[in-house]
Amino acid sequence: MEIFGGLSEPVLRLSAFIGIFTVMALLELALPRRKLTISKGKRWFTNGAIIGVDSVLVRLMSVFFIPLVAVAAAFYTEAHEIGLLHLVDLPAWVEIVLVVLILDFAIWLQHLASHKIPMLWRVHQMHHSDLDIDVTTALRFHPIEIGLSMLYKIVLVFIFGPSAVAVVLFEVILNGTAMFNHANIKLPLGLDRVLRWFLVTPDMHRVHHSIIRREHDTNYGFALPIWDRMFGTYCDQPVKGHDDMVIGLEVYQHEGPAKLGWSLKLPFEGIPKQGTGGDKG
Repeated sequence: MEIFGGLSEPVLRLSAFIGIFTVMALLELALPRRKLTISKGKRWFTNGAIIGVDSVLVRLMSVFFIPLVAVAAAFYTEAHEIGLLHLVDLPAWVEIVLVVLILDFAIWLQHLASHKIPMLWRVHQMHHSDLDIDVTTALRFHPIEIGLSMLYKIVLVFIFGPSAVAVVLFEVILNGTAMFNHANIKLPLGLDRVLRWFLVTPDMHRVHHSIIRREHDTNYGFALPIWDRMFGTYCDQPVKGHDDMVIGLEVYQHEGPAKLGWSLKLPFEGIPKQGTGGDKG
């Protein structure tokens, strides 16, 4: 599928992914925010293998489902004029801004639901079990969650009928900002204070990966911070500070999350009762 003046959509997304991932990985080496607790090689092998499994799943979905993914669904709805946005005639740039806002809010809702609905938390907890947070954590999602998320976005595309260009741009923004705000990089505090009004920063999202439950249940945004600020789920800083806070889930403070088999089996192991991570408040 060609887009943006004949440029292949997969090539565009892959190029953006490789470029952003490389920049974030290099910045983590040059400007690390926290000292890692687990060997980077061990974690990157596991998280990389999970990414590989997820990619295979998406390819399989492209074989057995029509339309296959959100972008393909957008091409289909565009060709058949399906969806609410086909009822109005908006300038292209207005539609793109509107679609980014709608889809970003929808992803925020999905993330919130993944924490509040037990069956969804079963698969989402693998993401949170990582004992460190860096650029690879942004891509550490169980294959079941990847599949469910893809189906969710396809439904949204059929409801709203956004253009394929708008969906591609949103996907690039979502993946890029997720890698940015999971990255273990140290931004100047002044820059972070200003930037987090417009974009979820690494310090802002790191709070969401805190072992302390009331911090863990905040900062659900991936790209835009507006939804957390609007709905009262915004937390400015971790109570123990970024250097001393503990990352992960209280019940999984061992080397299991750094192992591929353990991580993939996690949704089938039940949901152990979570504590407060030492939070008395």
